Amino acid sequence: MEILRKIVEPRLESAVSDIGIDGDFWKNVLAVSREKDQGDLSLPCFPFAKQLGRNPADIAQELADSISGEFEVSAIGGYLNFKAKSDWLAKNVMDIEFNPGERNVLIEHTSANPNGPFHVGRARNAILGDTLVRLNRLYGNEVRAEYYVDDMGKQVGVLAWALQNLSEEQVDEILDDEEGINPKWSGKKDHETVRWYQAAQNLRSKDGSEDIEKAIGELVHASEHGDDAVLAQFEEAYKPVLDGMLETLSRLGIEFDTFTKESKFVVDGSVSALMERLENLEIHGVADNGAHYLDLGQRGLKGKTEFFYRRGDGSSLYATRDIAYHMWKWKQCDDLVNILGEDHKLQAKQVGMTLNELGERTPDVMFYAFIKLPEGKMSTRKGNVVFMDDLLEEAKAHAASVVKELRSDLSEAEVEKIAEAVGVSAVRFNIIKVSPDKGFTFRWEDALSFEGESAPFVMYSHTRACSISRKVGRSPVSNSNGEIGPAMHELLRSMANFPDRLSIAVNENKPHIFALYLLELATAYNSFYRDCHVIIDGEVNEFNYAVSEKARGLLKIGMSGVGIIPLESM
Repeated sequence: MEILRKIVEPRLESAVSDIGIDGDFWKNVLAVSREKDQGDLSLPCFPFAKQLGRNPADIAQELADSISGEFEVSAIGGYLNFKAKSDWLAKNVMDIEFNPGERNVLIEHTSANPNGPFHVGRARNAILGDTLVRLNRLYGNEVRAEYYVDDMGKQVGVLAWALQNLSEEQVDEILDDEEGINPKWSGKKDHETVRWYQAAQNLRSKDGSEDIEKAIGELVHASEHGDDAVLAQFEEAYKPVLDGMLETLSRLGIEFDTFTKESKFVVDGSVSALMERLENLEIHGVADNGAHYLDLGQRGLKGKTEFFYRRGDGSSLYATRDIAYHMWKWKQCDDLVNILGEDHKLQAKQVGMTLNELGERTPDVMFYAFIKLPEGKMSTRKGNVVFMDDLLEEAKAHAASVVKELRSDLSEAEVEKIAEAVGVSAVRFNIIKVSPDKGFTFRWEDALSFEGESAPFVMYSHTRACSISRKVGRSPVSNSNGEIGPAMHELLRSMANFPDRLSIAVNENKPHIFALYLLELATAYNSFYRDCHVIIDGEVNEFNYAVSEKARGLLKIGMSGVGIIPLESM
């Protein structure tokens, strides 16, 4: 709790000095208490024991006896614990301010190959990235959300070849599926076009596909040399698919500020200039087949130490273009964050080391583990995916059935609005609340849960606060303190942690920290709602109302920060 730390540290500094502690190293271990019932901040006194030659428990007790203020102090098992007093907490929470961010941040996320509809596996990148964008903006940073369009790779080449060489009848025959495209998505180009991609992949897996491979290879090779005609063919193939993907993302509340094509850095000469620079580095080498590489083993890389950046025919590789892209991005921001799957760790390491070799900075990278289906990993190529469009429709339908059961007084239009918001929010939150480095198996029943640790739980807490606000019909008249019971104290305590959790989520690229905090805040508000009534016998308890309104405001902006839609009634 940062607001408490600001008043504890000066008094603690004097106290530790008085008992003979040198330096301020203790500030690094003064942290949020592990056990909530012991306090808000705790200082382990074990590091002092050697310097003073005394028992940590005795040191903690002596410090506790010498410190006083707007907080309670206790010594337990060698720990010095601080707990904010209710009256002080109430005053400071009502006036709480966020630390304004001052950084210009570029966050690149999603960048999925535009060869088919968004599936749940791909969506983890987009949802995590968008949440980081939202939280950085809430924190006060200037943020640019960027989509790097892979417009010249093998997968786009496969799609372009298929659209040029296969008719609809041929695609239907190759796939030989009775269901075909879901009628719900008829006319949505990403769903229609993925069939061409899947048909081409089917053909490539069969014997005698050498001519197909050769044709696709020639297209990709031409694109990597900046062939305008082929790049135009590629764009014509992927653009409708990308538009469909972006439509799905928009439904999830995910938007982008800029789109940058991979081919840009080939066409404008950046890649050629980069390869010349790389050739002049002392760790440069040439393989027997004429390919150029950097020996990153000389810089400490373990395992696969040769980083190839140029083929024998002179064309660049994806990673080469990625380096040129990073050099371009660094000219436009103070901080650079990439969202990447865990399978990109080696390449990200190679790119980072190469950037360092060139005197450039390396980006922050949030790696995320993959989502699996109960029967295994999702793959667009194999067709064993859950499309995000289908999931959102299922979520909406499930939400609608729950809303109708609870609120028979609502019109169909009102049910539709609430169901869409609840469904989208539930899907997003199911992904956000899990630490990015932890994989999990996607299950429909978990994503669409409306109880416990879910978006609907947070949304309902907010609507309760909105209901009180509507009933009172005005702003609070006074913030002056009233009676503070346990539920009120816990809500104040939770609200005081809002800036701290936001800061951690932003500065450590851990959006799940803030998502889990919202669950804590919603839980604390529900207890407050139960125990601290705002309207009693027709009279408004002004203090309770002021606290309720403060919580409502924090819930609303916090929900927007993770992409939960803050409805005013449910």
